[in-house]
Amino acid sequence: MANRMILNETSYIGAGAITNIVQEVKTRGFKKALVVTDKDLIKFKVACKVTDLLKENGLEFEIFDGVKANPTINVVKSGIAKFKEIGADYLVAIGGGSSIDTAKAIGIIINNPEFSDVRSLEGAAITKNKSIPIIAIPTTAGTAAEVTINYVITDEERKRKFVCVDPHDIPVIAVVDAQMMSSMPKGLTAATGMDALTHAIEGYITKGAWELTDTLHLKAIEIISRSLRSAVANEPKGREDMALGQYVAGMGFSNVGLGLVHGMAHPLGAFYDTPHGIANAVILPYVMEYNAGSTGEKYREVARAMRVPNVDNMSKEEYRKAAIDAVKKLSGDVGIPKTLKEIGVKKEDLGALAQSAMADACTPGNPRDTSVKEIFEVYKSIF
Repeated sequence: MANRMILNETSYIGAGAITNIVQEVKTRGFKKALVVTDKDLIKFKVACKVTDLLKENGLEFEIFDGVKANPTINVVKSGIAKFKEIGADYLVAIGGGSSIDTAKAIGIIINNPEFSDVRSLEGAAITKNKSIPIIAIPTTAGTAAEVTINYVITDEERKRKFVCVDPHDIPVIAVVDAQMMSSMPKGLTAATGMDALTHAIEGYITKGAWELTDTLHLKAIEIISRSLRSAVANEPKGREDMALGQYVAGMGFSNVGLGLVHGMAHPLGAFYDTPHGIANAVILPYVMEYNAGSTGEKYREVARAMRVPNVDNMSKEEYRKAAIDAVKKLSGDVGIPKTLKEIGVKKEDLGALAQSAMADACTPGNPRDTSVKEIFEVYKSIF
């Protein structure tokens, strides 16, 4: 069986990488950008690091700043209308997963208008045409949306988030510049960093994992686990390493899928608007415990990548516990809440959350087959 890998056409990784955007736009002959971002990134003068570059070099653009966390169908439709109104021919996404996911949905629908209801993009929709070209500039070190073929949109009406998987949506250019992430507050740095660790661990143990993606995920686990504490302390080296680590994780999981942590996290965003990184971070160690018996020797390598000593002298039970404990320790060190109650989840919603998690596109990739009843019990154990 052949394994498929889809990656960006071009990537720039490192401090100051945004300076390459101007030449890329000129070389590719792009005429006018719709810059997709959010109001906070405008307010705190993060987006202007890119828009000032465009302005100084005479590159035409207009801004759509209507993105919010857990972007909705209506946000996407507003972005599409703006794109058409200004006559843009490419997208510049500045932000975390929410901005980049919104740009992906806009870009896909502009070139595939038969999906303009947005909902029909759920799952692996068969689009005919590539997205409008996207230049993706992440401002958080977690989602890796700039290198993935996935995006997630919230259906407010039905109170659910849906995952869209489409090779046509991958940004043509990813610009991973740690200086764009330096203004992230501690809490956001911690949550998005644990999101990145979740991607790496779930991608490593998912049913679709294979040797190349295993290599990427183990390296990502190593980089993230050694760097996140430093990034939370706003040390430049930690920021730089986290920017790389989350991108490497994205190179892997985008091509093999995720699992139950994401399946259980997405409903929290739909029900309570919980930031995705926080949801993943809280759920991760509990699902690792749930999955342990279905992971073979993989937790030994997770523990090794997280610098747990003497893993080769441990029994299977010992190294599985060591890997889970290492994740819990990192999570605690960066201030992640320990329970769902702490992040506003209501006990009476657990049944509905479990049903939504079972229907999520990420859940089938979990190494352990599951059920609504078992997911309910996992939620209950975290409460």
